[in-house]
Amino acid sequence: MKKTILVIGTFDTKADELGYLIERIELQGGAVLAMDVSILGNAAIPVAISKHDVAQAAGTTIAELIALGEEGEAFEKMSAGAALLTRRLYDEGRFDGMIALGGTMGTDLGLDCSQALPVGVPKYLVSTVAGSPLIAAERMAADVQFILWAGGLYGLNPLCKSSLSQAAGAVLGAARAVEKPSFDRPVIGMTSLGSSCLKYMKRLHPELVKRGYDVAVFHTTGMGGMAFERLASDGVFACVMDFSLQEFVNVQYGSLVSAGADRLSGAGSSGTPQIVAPGAADILDLAGWQEIPDRFKDRPFHQHNRLIKNVAFNGDERKQLAQAIADSLASAKGPTHFILPKGGIEEWDRPGESAYDPEGLEAFTSEFERVMQGRVDMTVLDCHINDAAFCDAVLDKFDAWVAEGLVPAGKTAS
Repeated sequence: MKKTILVIGTFDTKADELGYLIERIELQGGAVLAMDVSILGNAAIPVAISKHDVAQAAGTTIAELIALGEEGEAFEKMSAGAALLTRRLYDEGRFDGMIALGGTMGTDLGLDCSQALPVGVPKYLVSTVAGSPLIAAERMAADVQFILWAGGLYGLNPLCKSSLSQAAGAVLGAARAVEKPSFDRPVIGMTSLGSSCLKYMKRLHPELVKRGYDVAVFHTTGMGGMAFERLASDGVFACVMDFSLQEFVNVQYGSLVSAGADRLSGAGSSGTPQIVAPGAADILDLAGWQEIPDRFKDRPFHQHNRLIKNVAFNGDERKQLAQAIADSLASAKGPTHFILPKGGIEEWDRPGESAYDPEGLEAFTSEFERVMQGRVDMTVLDCHINDAAFCDAVLDKFDAWVAEGLVPAGKTAS
């Protein structure tokens, strides 16, 4: 079937670039549905969705937006209208994939539009700020794709055409090739910090698959946790196994390795059953290029690779983090169980390893036992989080919830 791509942009100032992108999509056999999100000027080429349609969807008019006299405020309203229209058009079956392009304004609007679409719908942003720390994790859809727009600020040029032609092929190819998630079997959402720091998924994954579940494991280095939280809050998961809380503690200490301020709240807000453990919650992430802050320079340190490194929290900081984790979990609407492995919470927290701190670990686990009491159901284990005993305890609780009907039964092959 012929695939249609929703192309979003300011067709007054970027008509040449958008026209070239449309041309490349159509040359490959795709169709285009164009949405103009301009405010001051008029679209220089024909569009299916006018700027007036977008403003109307936001409950305003172009004249009213111009009268605001503030570009940022006006464009926020256009973003709201564009996001509403994007979802409405998709629900009507009008397009199969979305692509938006722009600088900071166009990217800001494109982020809203991509968030309006379900997982599995191809969504691309061609942006002059792709990969920039300007883009907060919480603004991104779980499966959005970014393409850096080289030389794309003003007018067509060979570099710009190279980016746009690749973008045209990417979004149309994705619309043709995508296998949208069907969720025929219940999905378990699990977090981990890679497979060297935290290893439990190597045991849990096959056991859960054997029980008839699909398992999606998210890497908690900012973007992974963002996607995990978004899906958990949407109720996509039958159960959550959130065993890597590093992004949560990163937020408390201002690390740029962040999944946003809502980390550790998605499952709780949707009522999804969740089993939680404090994996890697004893260390702070820093970008590999960052200088270690003075207050952390005397701490245990681990250089993971050139992109990321870690420093350990001290005992007092861990007590504060335990309280913050308990507060977040206590507000959950659904079944919540906390598993506390007192023998260590990440692989570098073992004798002889770079983050080994038995006094800090004792302060952490003792504080958890104190602050969880009477607020969150808890199992305390005398083992390390990467030991088999931890996985056994997780499966025992999970199987009990299935037996009680709190978690839907898996679907095994007949």
